This record gives sequence, structure tokens and C-alpha cells, in this order.
Amino acid sequence: QLQASGGGLVQAGGSLRLSCAASGRTFSDYGMGWFRQAPGKEHEFVAGISLSSITTKYEDSVKGRFAIFRENAKNTVFLQMNSLKPEDTAVYFCAAERYGLGSRSGRDYEYWGQGTQVTVSS
Repeated sequence: QLQASGGGLVQAGGSLRLSCAASGRTFSDYGMGWFRQAPGKEHEFVAGISLSSITTKYEDSVKGRFAIFRENAKNTVFLQMNSLKPEDTAVYFCAAERYGLGSRSGRDYEYWGQGTQVTVSS
């Protein structure tokens, strides 16, 4: 089970930190990822991290602004979002990926959280 939290309303240029707490599985066996979906748009990869944190991946539009990191001892993955823009407005989902790589493809993810709303005002 994955429980995402930390979303909210923020002004453009602001920051938010999303958290995703995992339970019921061995967290350190999974790559983790964050995806988002804005109204009228497709589900989109945002960031991924390998099971040992050696590898991280980012969607181009968030590079340099977002950072994904994990604390395996706490079964939690985070997404630090800085310099937020109105186009970052979406529901953000965390997911656990079976290959341990933090894949860009949603098809590689086995478990999904319920989503947390992020709204960035201009």
C-alpha cells in the first residue's frame, strides 16, 4: 500500500514536498516513481529512483526544479518540488516499480498510491 501526501495550493515560484509512505512490501526491493495527471492530459512520468538511490530520472520539464529521494529505513519516497509553475498543477501519484530501476514507463509499476493534488496559482 502506498499513501501519498503533501499536496496543496501554492503560488508560482513556491515549493512543496510530497511524501509517499509504503507498507506491506519490502520497500527497498522496488524502484519508486512519481507520475502526474492534469485535467484533460495524459498520465505523465515525473521522476523515478532506483531501489538503492544510485539512479534518478526526471521528465525534462522538471529537471533542475524537482528532486526525488528515498529513505528506505522509513519506507518513504519524497518529491521535493521547487520553483513551481502553473503547468505543474496536477494530481501526483507515487508508484512502486518491480524492476528496481525507477522506470519512465508506467507499465513497469506494480503498485500505485491514491494521488495528491498539487495546484500552482499564477
